[in-house]
Parts: sequence; C-alpha cells; structure tokens
Amino acid sequence: MNIILLGAPGAGKGTQAAVICEKLNIPTISTGNIIREALKNGTEMGLKAKSYMDAGKLVPDEVVIGIVKERLAQDDCANGFILDGFPRTIPQAEALDAMGVVIDKVIDIEVADEVIVNRLSGRRVCEKCGRPYHLESLKPKAEGICDDCGGTLVQRKDDSIETVKARLDIYHNETEPLKDYYAKQNKLVVVEGQDTVEDTSKLVLAEVEA
Repeated sequence: MNIILLGAPGAGKGTQAAVICEKLNIPTISTGNIIREALKNGTEMGLKAKSYMDAGKLVPDEVVIGIVKERLAQDDCANGFILDGFPRTIPQAEALDAMGVVIDKVIDIEVADEVIVNRLSGRRVCEKCGRPYHLESLKPKAEGICDDCGGTLVQRKDDSIETVKARLDIYHNETEPLKDYYAKQNKLVVVEGQDTVEDTSKLVLAEVEA
C-alpha cells in the first residue's frame, strides 16, 4: 500500500508513520532523511541538492522530486511505502502523479492549531543529555532541571510560539490545499487527532485496514 501522511507540524505524523510502518512492514520516506541520505551517498540528485544547500538556498522542487524518485525505485518500496513530508505543495503532488506513482490513501491527521502551539511551545530539552520534557504533560521533578543529569532545560528555537505559528501559516497556505487535491481523487481520509497517541494510532490503523 502506498500512503501519504498529511498534517500540520506537531500533528504527530512521525509517530503514526512508525505505527503504520510496523503494521505493514513498509518503509517510511521522510524528505529530510532521504535528502541527507542522497548527500551522504553522493547520488546525482544528492550532489545537485548539495550545490543549493552550500549556497544557502532552498532545494528546488525538481531536485527534491528527483531524490524522491530515486528513493521510490529502491527494492524495499516494492510492496509499498509511507511518504511523510512530501508532497508539500500542489506542484509536488502533480509531479508525483506525473512520475506514475500510484497513491492508495492519503491520511490527514487533524489537530487544532491551538493544541499544536501548546504542544510544541511547551516542549523543553535538557541542554546536556537531550532528554525531552513538556511544561504540562511531562514535567521534571524540579522546575527547569533534568531528572537524569541535572542539566538546564531549554526551549529549542524551532519550538518558540512565533516559530510554531509561522510554520503553521506556511502549512495552511502551501500544504493544506493538498486535502482538496486528494479528496477529488477519492483518496483522502481524515483522522481527528486524539488526546493520546495510542487513541490516534487506533483510528489511523483502522483507516489503513479499511
């Protein structure tokens, strides 16, 4: 089964991809990971991506699409795959269709913006050992101090409220239109994100198996 996972940053797509991956024994293909892999392996598209990244520029669509195409041609994708983080835009989705890649289901994990802002902006990590915490759902024993090593808990730049809101704006403007694109192809299913990861996973697996 070939699956695309949609959802805003912080909607928990990575976790759900792992759940589907384990259930169906198919690989998860994350754009960031495959670009890093292409760079490491020195593929033709990887070298093209490097030239843009070294210049401090965004990797253009045609290079990202080329890297995705290289990855989908590998043997472990023969029985299916999960795309997480691609396509991000309508042109990327159209390019995927033009490549002849058949998508069976597009699972959209819906989580309200205010929940995502709270979820991400509340995250903290230990600057020494990297252990994660959350101001509400995963508090340390002593405020601001890591339980394991006594290191200081800090907020990553990506998790500031301003950054999270900016990422959500980009998602709504550039990626959310994909819901209509795939709905018109009768491939879209919507899963409402639940309070617990486990409850969301049950709904996701039910859609995968439907």
